[in-house]
Amino acid sequence: MIASRIGNSGANPPALANVDPHSRHSESGLTLVELIICVAIIAILASAAIPIARFQVKRTKERELRRDLWEMRDAIDRYKDAADKGGMQTKADSFNYPPDLETLVNGVEIQDKKVKFLRRIPVDPMTGTTEWGLRSNQDDVDSDSFGGQNVFDVHTKSQGTALDGTKYSTW
Repeated sequence: MIASRIGNSGANPPALANVDPHSRHSESGLTLVELIICVAIIAILASAAIPIARFQVKRTKERELRRDLWEMRDAIDRYKDAADKGGMQTKADSFNYPPDLETLVNGVEIQDKKVKFLRRIPVDPMTGTTEWGLRSNQDDVDSDSFGGQNVFDVHTKSQGTALDGTKYSTW
């Protein structure tokens, strides 16, 4: 009696009565052509993204180089200011500039206190080393050789070219 109220007792519903259960299996998934097209699109997008990623990496290294150069030059200036104020003894031919970068890290005695101007010598992001090009006050402006009297300025030893077309060694 309950089956007669529901109608169609136990028979397949009319919408699914004519559907072959094996035909649905052959329509699912990707064909080989669709798969090749998807891989080709992904390859094109990846090849477009690689130059952008390289550009971003280079820009990040340039930003690090500028920051490191500024940090070391600031330390050199603070050392010179302290020496100009008579806080420490310097060599007569040094013009009150530090003798080397290690002096800025190791510090000097000023009024019975050890004063350090740099925490560490930064790693050059372009060369991957802590060796920097140095220039003393007595050196020629265009010279690549270091006279060794004092450290007036620092620059990278990289011969690469920046995104703006300038040489890194001239920064």
